Amino acid sequence: MSLTDQINGDIKKAMLAREKDKLDALRAVKSALLLAGTEKGADGSVSDEVAFKVLQKLVKQRKDAAAIYTEQNRNDLAEPELYQADIISKYLPAQMGEEAVKQVIQQIIERTGASSPSDMGKVMGPAMGQLQGKAEGKLISSVVKELLAI
Repeated sequence: MSLTDQINGDIKKAMLAREKDKLDALRAVKSALLLAGTEKGADGSVSDEVAFKVLQKLVKQRKDAAAIYTEQNRNDLAEPELYQADIISKYLPAQMGEEAVKQVIQQIIERTGASSPSDMGKVMGPAMGQLQGKAEGKLISSVVKELLAI
């Protein structure tokens, strides 16, 4: 079963269970996937790899919005954003922990011969390629900075 089919099925379940907040999140996902399928060069269907990138983007948007709302003391608006981010992230593959990310990045640093913070670009490219979908970009960037500063 593809991710799109799974989301469609979950939309039906949320409608029957009258779960409005969950339904809003799932409809946003379906909309984003439909847009991805109609972009230039797309054939109308969305592969799971592309769908995961879309879902990661949606989760990041929700978390960023929630952070802004929290800064503005608008917890009434932040809570639904965090709830939607939680619902959407359930469709993503499990994220790697910080220790696992450190091990992968350490191997990349050894391979590329990077030794100082000025070599961050040499490491970030391969790291993002290898860890795409497995870890957040913020975490990858912070680990690379930490390891190159040593």
